[in-house]
Parts: sequence; structure tokens; C-alpha cells
Amino acid sequence: MIQHLGLVPYLPTYQAMQEFTATRTADTPDALWVCEHPPVFTQGLAGHADHLLAPGDIPVVPTNRGGQVTFHGPGQVVAYPLVDLNRAGYFVKEYVYRIEEAVIRTLAHFGVTGHRVSGAPGIYVRLSDPRSHAMLAQRPKKDASQDPNFEGLGKIAALGIKVSRHCTYHGVALNVAMDLSPYLRINPCGYQGLQTVDLSTIGVSVSWQEAADVLSHKLVTYLAP
Repeated sequence: MIQHLGLVPYLPTYQAMQEFTATRTADTPDALWVCEHPPVFTQGLAGHADHLLAPGDIPVVPTNRGGQVTFHGPGQVVAYPLVDLNRAGYFVKEYVYRIEEAVIRTLAHFGVTGHRVSGAPGIYVRLSDPRSHAMLAQRPKKDASQDPNFEGLGKIAALGIKVSRHCTYHGVALNVAMDLSPYLRINPCGYQGLQTVDLSTIGVSVSWQEAADVLSHKLVTYLAP
């Protein structure tokens, strides 16, 4: 069940997700909330205060999701899958993989090649040629244990989740056409100098609604049991 919430403040949405998850039963249908937020920095459980370089007038909201600090703002599609993993029949690692796959397929719909990077959740694009299908040297491999390498890459989608009683909340944010300057006030996802991009800066002109519709469809498809 997809619910389009529009432009909504972050904190009440976060609280509503917690409430939905705390009160759902084995019979509660899964949901997908799709929205955008006014400018806000959100700090994950692994977050360090020193990654907030200069938040200034943008509020900072501590959350219980995984990961570090990120930014939400208008022009970004935020999707919150509220999924019962017991009923879906897969575990957290596969859940994350499926979300990333939905983003990769969404980008492909707009002619962009999204990539995974070893050790760094989220989806990245090659800055020199966002449409190139060439595999990244930094792609996940079985023996990879080194620190993430973002050379030549920009982050276009951030991922942060929480699982409570086998049910998911929080989710994924895809940058479409937004003011990217607030990312300069933080170390995005805890990585100093990590460049953040959106579809518009890599030459893809698409409306927020079209991007939201495609991402929603891909998430419903790839998160299906």
C-alpha cells in the first residue's frame, strides 16, 4: 500500500513510523510512505557530533536508524518501507540489497548507472560518466575488507534502516533536484569529502513526482515476498 504524504516535517513522520511499527500486528498490511521533507539533518545511531561541521540554521534530529548523519530537503524523494520481514521471508541483509536494487533500477529507468560500493551502503554514480556500465573497482567483493573508496564517485541515494520485532522502518532517500549546499555542512554518512549529487547535476531533468512514482513502483516490485 503506497501512501504519498507530500512535503511533511521530519520529526512527526519519524514518530508516526515508530507508532505504526509498535502497534502493528501479524495481520497489518505492509506500507510504503513516500514524501519529501523541509531541510533537516538526521543523525543515526552510529553518528558522531564532529561530522556535523556547521549545521547553522538547519535543525538536527537524532534518530534510531543505523548509519551516520545525512541531509533531507525538498527535491529529494524519501521512501519509508514498513515491511514485516517474517512475512516477506527474507533477512535484513537481503532487505538492504533489495532496496538498493530498486534504486539502481530506478536510475536505469532514467538512463543512469547506479553502483554499490564495498563497505558503504547507498548508491553511487560515476561522476565522469554517469551512464557508463563499466564495473567499479570499488564494487563489493567477497574478500573486500578495506575502507570504502569514493574516488570519482558521487552519492545519489542514502540508506538508513531500523528493524524492530522483524518489522522495518526508516528507509531510502534519492536525490532528484535539490539544493545540495547543506551537504557541505556535514561529512555525509560520516565520510569526509564524500561528494553528493542529484539527478539534475548529472544532467537528468525529471520531476520529483516522476522519480517518486518510478522509485515507488520499483520498491514494491523488489520488496515483494
